[in-house]
Amino acid sequence: MSVPETSISDRPVTFPFGATTRSGYLAQPAGPGPFPALVIIHEIYGLNDNIKDIARRFAREGYVALAVDLFADHNRVACMVRVMGDQLFRSLNNPRLTELRAALDFLIAEPNVDGAHIGAVGFCMGGAFAIAWACTDERLQAIAPFYGANPRPLAAVARACPVVGSYPDPDFTTSMGRTLEVQLSKAGIAHDIKIYPGTKHSFFNDQGRSYDAAASHDAWQRMLAFFGDHLFG
Repeated sequence: MSVPETSISDRPVTFPFGATTRSGYLAQPAGPGPFPALVIIHEIYGLNDNIKDIARRFAREGYVALAVDLFADHNRVACMVRVMGDQLFRSLNNPRLTELRAALDFLIAEPNVDGAHIGAVGFCMGGAFAIAWACTDERLQAIAPFYGANPRPLAAVARACPVVGSYPDPDFTTSMGRTLEVQLSKAGIAHDIKIYPGTKHSFFNDQGRSYDAAASHDAWQRMLAFFGDHLFG
């Protein structure tokens, strides 16, 4: 369900997180809704123009999209270095998941959001968070990890929601995508996992050096079709 560019709105937002707040970027279609909604989780580059553009693209497809800023109020360079060397992001106990749940609380409270049709999209670090989060929060109805690492323990994905995943090859996440597909099949969870030969990490980022237009287009169409089945249904 595409809508014209002029029929969406977007703005920076803050949402409660304990005694403090966290920030994000909200894009949504015009009209009262209710609309299905998505939490967008950035890669290690933070909440940049690329992630904001992805949120607007989803709004044009009929979703309310909240892109969270997990590096807000932190030193961004330190966060990037820590994530690159820390396997905590694969843990089901990662404190960042608490922030994502707070973001979802805020999103569901929006008057034009259909709280029964909620998903998440994540890239690299964000993809890993999306998978781990789906194992611990039943409110998520579908997720789309891009080149994300699998959670520990891997058996936890038996509790996940439907997954549409996209992975480059060769890449350190290629085997993780294949392993995830096996585990989801064993658990009987609906999924669409695709490996894109000849692509590089971050191939979906059209503002980065590894962008692959053909793979990005195909992944976008697969994701929209999958979400159409699981979030618009």
